[in-house]
Amino acid sequence: MKLLGLIGGTSYHSTIEYYRLINEMITEKTGSNPTLLMYSVNITLMREKYIEEIRRKYLEISLLLKNAGAEGILICANTPHMVYDFVQPKLDIPILHIAEATAAASKSQGFTKLGLLGTLPTITGDFIPSILKENEIDTILPDKEDHSEIHRYISEELTQGKFSAEAKNYYLHQIAKLKNKGAEAVILGCTELPMLIKQNDTEVPTLDTTKIHANYAADFILGQ
Repeated sequence: MKLLGLIGGTSYHSTIEYYRLINEMITEKTGSNPTLLMYSVNITLMREKYIEEIRRKYLEISLLLKNAGAEGILICANTPHMVYDFVQPKLDIPILHIAEATAAASKSQGFTKLGLLGTLPTITGDFIPSILKENEIDTILPDKEDHSEIHRYISEELTQGKFSAEAKNYYLHQIAKLKNKGAEAVILGCTELPMLIKQNDTEVPTLDTTKIHANYAADFILGQ
């Protein structure tokens, strides 16, 4: 098995899900759990919004994991993938990009138009839509007037481990709006969102990026 380095902590709730899923997937296939390296970042780093400091920190952590023997890096969240274009060229091991995993999962199901929910950097940045576009998948975004509230629920509730009925109803409404705008499926592009929204909560197909990314990681560990 390949040794994978995980960068978690944003938030620790979804990092736990990553760790559990990767171990379950590997154990199911091999009967044994994988060896993993993990570095848990203080979530305050992401909230302070100093992009240069965020980039520097993720490069530092990636190099630490690489020097400890990691053969690949997994960032256990959507938003920190904003550092990918800065960090990856400075590494000689791969970062397993969450959007590449999502694109592959989408194509396997025949989806070419995806709605995207996530934090403000995720839905206003290009680090997910650009990779989807490279895979001939169009991204449909929420209405601009909804961006701040979509972000607020994530930053003030979900990453704090609060999963309320109010938040669920809000995101289900957003999923319906994205479907009405032409989305064939909706990316739950914050790794806490699948902890709040389950597929049986909506008729609209959803893409659970935590599970998709964890499966991508398991395939890498097994050399598949």
